[in-house]
Amino acid sequence: MATILILSHVLTIPDRSRYNPLIMKKTNPDFLNGVPELLILRLLDRQPMHGYDLVQAIREGSGMKLDFGEGSIYPVLHRMEEQKLLSSKKELAAGRNRIIYRLTKAGENKLVSSHAAWKEVIEAVNSLMEGKQGGIHGAPGMA
Repeated sequence: MATILILSHVLTIPDRSRYNPLIMKKTNPDFLNGVPELLILRLLDRQPMHGYDLVQAIREGSGMKLDFGEGSIYPVLHRMEEQKLLSSKKELAAGRNRIIYRLTKAGENKLVSSHAAWKEVIEAVNSLMEGKQGGIHGAPGMA
């Protein structure tokens, strides 16, 4: 532990080695790129929502396995709105002014195509992970 004296105040800087990396917050793996967009489209297809509700719905709906914080979700929402996949309107919700997002027709179309593509990716990955497909021309892959 290091101690620094600054203008008669003592700041104690904690020794970082004492933090257990197993209990520190895990982030979502990189291979989940594109997943927040798909989940946002699905959730907004069900009902209009504001950003924080989307974050909570993803957490709860995934059994707390997916944790995309506000810092991830809001940039995706803004990008999707620029792409005209979503529309937004400031409304009173739970006694507060909130920006409520809704799916547009373009967003509905994107949901259909993205969901179909997602199913194909899952099928392909599962096929390889379960050993249904070998290497080149069906031959077993090299380890």
